[in-house]
Amino acid sequence: MPIRVLVADDQTLVRTGFRLILNAEPEIEVISEAADGPAAVKLARQLRPDVTLMDIKMPGLDGIRATRMLAGPEVPDPLRVVVVTTYDIDENVYAALLAGACGFLRKDAGPRLLVEAVHAAAKGEAMVSPSVTVRLLSHFTKTPAQRSASADVALTARELDVVLAVAKGSTNAEIAAGLDISLSTVKSHLASVQGKIKARNRTEIAIWAWQNQLVR
Repeated sequence: MPIRVLVADDQTLVRTGFRLILNAEPEIEVISEAADGPAAVKLARQLRPDVTLMDIKMPGLDGIRATRMLAGPEVPDPLRVVVVTTYDIDENVYAALLAGACGFLRKDAGPRLLVEAVHAAAKGEAMVSPSVTVRLLSHFTKTPAQRSASADVALTARELDVVLAVAKGSTNAEIAAGLDISLSTVKSHLASVQGKIKARNRTEIAIWAWQNQLVR
């Protein structure tokens, strides 16, 4: 079955461009489009897409609030949302990640990264525009008030290696190759880390690492 994608953006040209790029991939299908926040939430809840591409600035309901409604901590069965933004330094993106977004991209990231982001999100991974990974996630080192109380949680040496790789934007396959371990071992370490630090996904693992200054 193809990966079912909902595209939410108030610009017709952006939605059309994303649809053309994604539908050209045999394993991806854009099932619907939304031009504003309320429509995005309604369609996502009705259709339950595998991945929702969410613009930040939309009429009616901004992308941050829409993301929280679909993927926030209080959502019992959260959807996978990738935030797409025009700007690489945007306070709204930080809020979107905390609202439950599993990743983010710049709109000018290019077709290849867009497709990779959809595949990554569908597998429960995160795709972050390489040009903004460190600049964006390092924002969380500047918010000590939000720092997790689990900073002293006991991670094994290998789990810490995996956490650091995730915090720098590496995929599971890249982590496995870099640490010379199997893909299943990477997933096992991630599951263990998520349980220890109470993170729901790899994006929250990355945020936790930056907030607790494990990455500099």
